[in-house]
Amino acid sequence: MKKLLSLLLLCLLNTAQATEAEIRQSLQSKFPNIGKIEHIVKTSYAGLYEVVIGDQLLYTDEQGLYLFDGSIVDVKTRTNLTEKRSQVLFAIDFDKLPLEWAVKKVKGNGKRKMAYFTDPNCGFCKKLEKELSKVTDVTLYVYLYPIFQGSDEIVRNIHCAKNPVKAWDDLMLNGVAPANASCKVSTDKVVALGKKMHVNGTPNLIFGNGVQIPGYLSADDLEEKLNAVVEK
Repeated sequence: MKKLLSLLLLCLLNTAQATEAEIRQSLQSKFPNIGKIEHIVKTSYAGLYEVVIGDQLLYTDEQGLYLFDGSIVDVKTRTNLTEKRSQVLFAIDFDKLPLEWAVKKVKGNGKRKMAYFTDPNCGFCKKLEKELSKVTDVTLYVYLYPIFQGSDEIVRNIHCAKNPVKAWDDLMLNGVAPANASCKVSTDKVVALGKKMHVNGTPNLIFGNGVQIPGYLSADDLEEKLNAVVEK
């Protein structure tokens, strides 16, 4: 009986693998310029398969006849399953970030950690700073990412200030512009890093587990995300 069950399980696994191989072949034959298909995995909903191509999460049917580009939302829990899955699939190795290019700010015991891309002329970035002022026991790595007009000069002045952390806080929390200063900065490297990581707007948050979340979060949401990493 056990041997029969083992054979049955093996057959089911082989069938699943064959299906994924057939889907891959179908997609590549219909879309020869689709690019490298990283993986194809069956989801637990609607008989769909997730397809990862580059930095995109797409979906297809079990025969690879249709390709869907969009978000799957669980209407019962109102959870964006695509967004949640993307955060896992495209997480980065936090420890491999070039943290020396960022403005480092330690609050409290600094045990938790978060990096983020931000622009001094970004309204939501200023809202984020106000929320971060309510959060403690965290080490922040601030990547000054000038995407708005006139931000390059401000970023340089902050990096070249005697106390970049104070200069940044004075600007974002109190509206006090940094004094003109000149020094060698890593702005070009930060911009290149952001493009490589597909940072298309600010703020863009990166938590200690490598999960990226574009946009502004409240202090409560920040605490939840930071604590989730610590608990793991």
